[in-house]
Amino acid sequence: MSDPTPEIPAEPQPQPPAPAPVDEKPAGKPMIQYDDFCKLDLRVGKVLEAIAHPNADKLLVLKVDLGAEQRQVIAGMRAWYSPEDLVGKNIVVVANLAPRKMRGMESQGMLLAASKMDGETYEDVVVLTTDRDVPPGSPVS
Repeated sequence: MSDPTPEIPAEPQPQPPAPAPVDEKPAGKPMIQYDDFCKLDLRVGKVLEAIAHPNADKLLVLKVDLGAEQRQVIAGMRAWYSPEDLVGKNIVVVANLAPRKMRGMESQGMLLAASKMDGETYEDVVVLTTDRDVPPGSPVS
């Protein structure tokens, strides 16, 4: 007869963390429905020209190629970008935003940017760009 080998108890395996409940939402703005998101017309725009706004210290005036048309977009980016920094960049534009007067000039869209906050103050702002060359007017989804 052979001696039975004593069983070695298995070490407990670590359990993965439980997934967050689906109904939780991140802090910030209220949740929107998918249909609300679908209302946005996000497009790639190529910055053709950029100048400092003549009546505002914080604004830049951009001429943006959206493929089928060119638009003027006013952006509060002057603290982080010089006009020369943006010329030639492919940016993401909200193309179906209603026009708005900003310090006497009309903005016909909005560029998208990411920002790092320090309390209530923007510490750094970065324009969202494409990592490869994409034709102006290309849809963003």
